[in-house]
Amino acid sequence: QVQLVESGGGLVQPGGSLRLSCGVSGRISSISLMAWYRQTPGTQREWVASIAPSGTTNYVDSVMGRFSISRDNTKNTVYLEMSSLKPEDTASYYCKAVMLGGRSSWGQGTQVTVSS
Repeated sequence: QVQLVESGGGLVQPGGSLRLSCGVSGRISSISLMAWYRQTPGTQREWVASIAPSGTTNYVDSVMGRFSISRDNTKNTVYLEMSSLKPEDTASYYCKAVMLGGRSSWGQGTQVTVSS
């Protein structure tokens, strides 16, 4: 199992930027994929971006060119750099770790609000 703790959310104006962090602890060597998801009240959790152990990244079309997922293995941290934020990016953002055996772990989430 791994434990995930997100941070970095907050209130930002449209067009602004934020960097979310996901601290990872536990059986890090068993992680096959790290990802960020987001969710608004009454909707299903939406995949936003993922990064494979090889460094390969993927993004949902709506954030392509605006968001960037990365990781710092020395700090056991995964980041989501968000720029050109829009009101529709407002959501709770969650970090997810997919383990080699297929199980997943989730963080508690961090709120991002984009509003003037």
